[in-house]
Amino acid sequence: MFKSRKVRKEDAWDGIVVDKTRRATDGSNLYHYVEVRLQDGTTIKVRVDKPLWESLTSGDRLVKEAGADAPTKAPH
Repeated sequence: MFKSRKVRKEDAWDGIVVDKTRRATDGSNLYHYVEVRLQDGTTIKVRVDKPLWESLTSGDRLVKEAGADAPTKAPH
């Protein structure tokens, strides 16, 4: 079964980047993903845009606030 990795506007979470990947899942478009360890210890994998993906490294903090279109990199 298909599981969407797209960030929804109503989502809200805060976590640390543990991995970055990119794939052409549909064969023509390259999508960028980050795996984020949330504060409760669970991990999620979400799709992000290329500029954000390029600016992230493992250990960076990523925050998604409810109502925001996309997560943002939190300052250290």
